[in-house]
Amino acid sequence: MRDMHNVFHLAIPARDLDETYAFYVEKLGCKLARRYADRITLDFFGDQVVCHLSEDIDQSPKMYPRHFGVTFRDKNQFDNLYNLAKQREVPFFHDISRRFEGLVEEHLTFFLIDPSNNLLEFKYYYDDRMMY
Repeated sequence: MRDMHNVFHLAIPARDLDETYAFYVEKLGCKLARRYADRITLDFFGDQVVCHLSEDIDQSPKMYPRHFGVTFRDKNQFDNLYNLAKQREVPFFHDISRRFEGLVEEHLTFFLIDPSNNLLEFKYYYDDRMMY
């Protein structure tokens, strides 16, 4: 099991570090941990995301199979992020929707798209046993 003192690490491509900073720090409210000439490291909701300068940017991103994000246990946190994204005009790839309605897996989800076409999904399950 995960020791809560450890963090998950994810590296993603970024075409421009200034626009990446603006998206993650200024719009989403992530904390900048470090910045170098070729990458920025972020505290992404308690985990580490490193955005590396790259020319290999997906020009036609699709939700599946590649995206990342956060599954919230607290609906207020989910709602707060959704409202913040709307207020700050963060680009949505797919607005909020309900999936698997009436089933134990029922959840709310929305997708954002960053300036480098990385897709971010945020979820809230009504039954927290479905988190994993």
